[in-house]
Amino acid sequence: MEIVSYIFMTIGGLFFLLGGLGVLRMPDTFNRIQAGTKATTLGAFSILIGVAFANPSWTAKIIIIIVFIAISNPIGSSVIAKATYKSKNIPDNLVQDDLKARSEENDSIWYHLFGCRSFIISDSFLSY
Repeated sequence: MEIVSYIFMTIGGLFFLLGGLGVLRMPDTFNRIQAGTKATTLGAFSILIGVAFANPSWTAKIIIIIVFIAISNPIGSSVIAKATYKSKNIPDNLVQDDLKARSEENDSIWYHLFGCRSFIISDSFLSY
């Protein structure tokens, strides 16, 4: 089991190394986000699996950590991509712009949380 643990940890370290190189070598923010997120997710998974093989009593905790990483990494990368898009730091070679068609009024926090444009509070009555 110790050899399998070392193999997984080495694979995880290589994914982290390749992710770091991808962040340095990619031409724009969107490609850097993809390189960093995909590689570090796989690297973390591999290292955690290696730790699970080294210490089988930690397997339940490691599974919880893996689930948390699998949920939080895509959310974090999409938030960074959206912030990059909103800062108008868009590369010139962008082929398809899906967010351009959306209007600014649908970009409020109310739209993302509740699916409506805004809430107007008047006389203790919420309307939209």
